[in-house]
Amino acid sequence: MSEAQQAQQQAQQGRDHPQNIATAIAEVSERATLLVREEIELAKAEVAEKVSKLARGTVVAGAAGVFILTALIFLLNGMAWLLYYALPIGGTFTYFWGFFAMAAILLVLGVLAGLLAARLVRKSAPPVPNMAIEEARKIRETVSAPGGGS
Repeated sequence: MSEAQQAQQQAQQGRDHPQNIATAIAEVSERATLLVREEIELAKAEVAEKVSKLARGTVVAGAAGVFILTALIFLLNGMAWLLYYALPIGGTFTYFWGFFAMAAILLVLGVLAGLLAARLVRKSAPPVPNMAIEEARKIRETVSAPGGGS
């Protein structure tokens, strides 16, 4: 091979070298974009799963609430009549005192339940995509590690 051919071949390699770097950078950029898109899809799927479980639980709780509310109405009516017989207030038209006493008891229980519910709601966490966050943290650690994770 002549010197001219060797020089031409080296010049060609020199021109290809920036193209190889540009190709590698474009490929890394595409893969990083794909990785970010996959992480977003993972987060969406995780939140959707948690929301659907929450919705199913809410529907079942609503159905249970209807049955419990109906039973509670009958129970409270019976307890109001029982209080009427147990109270030392006499007379033919004094049965309403049993209902007033039951209403007072229910108000106290309602306030206590409301305070407990407020405390539980403050402590509850929103549906967070924990798996996607953990995966993103691992990727960041790998990319920022010395040597590029190799």
